[in-house]
Amino acid sequence: MSFADLGLIPELQKAVAEAGYTEPTPIQRQAIPIVIAGNDVLGGAQTGTGKTAGFTLPLLHRLARHASTSTSPARHQTRALILAPTRELAMQVFESVKTYSKYVPLRATCIYGGVDMNAQIQELRRGIEIVIATPGRLLDHVQQKTINLSQVEMLVLDEADRMLDMGFIPDIKRILGLLPASRQSLLFSATFSDEIKKLADQMLKNPQLIEVARRNMVSETITHVVHPVSSGMKRNLLAHLLRHQPDTQALVFVDTKIVCGRLAHFLERSGISADAIHGDKGQQQRTETLEAFKAGKLRVLVATDVAARGIDIDELPYVINFELPHTAEDYVHRIGRTGRAGHKGNAVSLVCAEEKHWLADIQKLIKLDIPQEIVPGFDPEPEFFEAGSRHRGKRGTGQSPLGDNSERSETPRRNSNAKPHDADPRGNRSGGSSQNRARNPRSMIAADGFDFSKPYQPKSPAPASDTVENTDKTPPRRPQRPIAVLLGGLGRK
Repeated sequence: MSFADLGLIPELQKAVAEAGYTEPTPIQRQAIPIVIAGNDVLGGAQTGTGKTAGFTLPLLHRLARHASTSTSPARHQTRALILAPTRELAMQVFESVKTYSKYVPLRATCIYGGVDMNAQIQELRRGIEIVIATPGRLLDHVQQKTINLSQVEMLVLDEADRMLDMGFIPDIKRILGLLPASRQSLLFSATFSDEIKKLADQMLKNPQLIEVARRNMVSETITHVVHPVSSGMKRNLLAHLLRHQPDTQALVFVDTKIVCGRLAHFLERSGISADAIHGDKGQQQRTETLEAFKAGKLRVLVATDVAARGIDIDELPYVINFELPHTAEDYVHRIGRTGRAGHKGNAVSLVCAEEKHWLADIQKLIKLDIPQEIVPGFDPEPEFFEAGSRHRGKRGTGQSPLGDNSERSETPRRNSNAKPHDADPRGNRSGGSSQNRARNPRSMIAADGFDFSKPYQPKSPAPASDTVENTDKTPPRRPQRPIAVLLGGLGRK
């Protein structure tokens, strides 16, 4: 099947051919005809399978009737709204729209936070048919009355599950209230959950469900491997692995911004070209870093999950999880940056004992037993091989992965119900495993004979003779000085 068989207009077929695509992917074959027919869609597919083109191509096809070369803003009303959770993903969708609309005179723009609004306001005043936006910045423009959504005919929610994770649902509900009721709505996501289906029930009308693979399935072109390692040796193992693959690029994922910057600095000091991208960096810095990585000028990009949904790099060979994600679905999105469009990819995870339960959740979700390989010289903690051990404490309980525990600002995860270590009556921490403590119950009798298991009782009173004798030996007490009334006393009597 070719794109011509899907019913796309010749202008779009020409743009797709020039982009180097000849055959549609499974999600495109199913979604494009349904969207062209005007139906609502709930679409799910593996990351990197052409999901973006699956909704941008039919969207451009349906809006082609509004195409105009006129310079009047009145001839360019906002007809389509595409919402994305991150700036990177919004820019990626915008690039796709520009590529495919090459021969169709439709205007598009991308608006997101972190940059000055004035340039975006000027762009919107020119008249724009297709707006790609992050929810927060879109509402900023709504409040400033610089955008009119009353003529929107098509709404697209891309990566809807990520919007749930990032807390965008209240913003999305506000935006839905600003849109016409008679519109076509598309909801696309790489993973589905019950919350996503509830959102779909609210915004979609008789949607057609499209799943080209089972839920949360990862690409078969990706090779998975886990390297068990102690938390304190993670960064050294990462540098070791990168040195043994000197000609390959790698996208390294971490959990926090602090670890992100420090890990990139450590790799630079180790002679490996690296930089960091996270939410605290300005948009200009993030764009420059991402462009340098795409151009091959940068070998390693260390990123937080803010970049997991917006990085699209051809033939990226390696994705490395320096720290496992706390949500199993995020693993699918992370490794979806490699093995795209049928290319081979590698997903490497460095796992310490504290992360074993997250690894188990990931394997259960993707229904895959990931092989484990210990790198010589980088052994994990002995607890890693304990059957059924579940370390839910703070990462890096011993030595921090970055070698500096004192400045680590990360808070404990999934450990809100954890209890402090048991202490004996003398204040010493109890040692040994829970099984040993069960076999050797702790004594409640202190060294001086006090029984902590019984309620407190005062000692029996001493004999009267002793009391009199002790009273005689006690020096007489000083009379209390009178305290002024203003200070709370009774004054002089």
